[in-house]
Amino acid sequence: MPWQPLVAMLLATLLVGCGFALRGTSEIPAELNPILIQGGDGTATGRALLDRLQGSQVRVTEDPREARAIVRILDETRDSRVAAVDRNGKVLAYDLSLRVTSDAVDAGGTPLVPTQRMTLIRTLDNPDIEVLGKREETEMIYRDMEEEAADRLLLRLGAALR
Repeated sequence: MPWQPLVAMLLATLLVGCGFALRGTSEIPAELNPILIQGGDGTATGRALLDRLQGSQVRVTEDPREARAIVRILDETRDSRVAAVDRNGKVLAYDLSLRVTSDAVDAGGTPLVPTQRMTLIRTLDNPDIEVLGKREETEMIYRDMEEEAADRLLLRLGAALR
């Protein structure tokens, strides 16, 4: 059909025009390559950040002497609290939270991005059924928050360095 290539070109033009970018792309200036993720292997958010940078134009190094920028994961804390109970005192929902504190410095230690604290919160329903899957669901929610925290860190880093 002769109209299919035209439709494909139109869709591609719309996606490029709206700012759509594939995951794995990052807007960190080339002059800051390579970067070091300090605390990357020790925190779940740091590992998610390293995963995000694989396949991007940002080169990651493990050698602090080679790094032009150092992204530091200063603290990462998981927490949960009761969000709702019924009149008998049974827990109906929990709020799960992930707090990440980070900053970025250049090779000389000059701040590129000031210390920032990010808090992500999700609600976990606690039904009477499906008791066995709660631990797995909780871990899935935390992994999702860690990935979102990594995405937000990259966005903040890209915005601060422009």
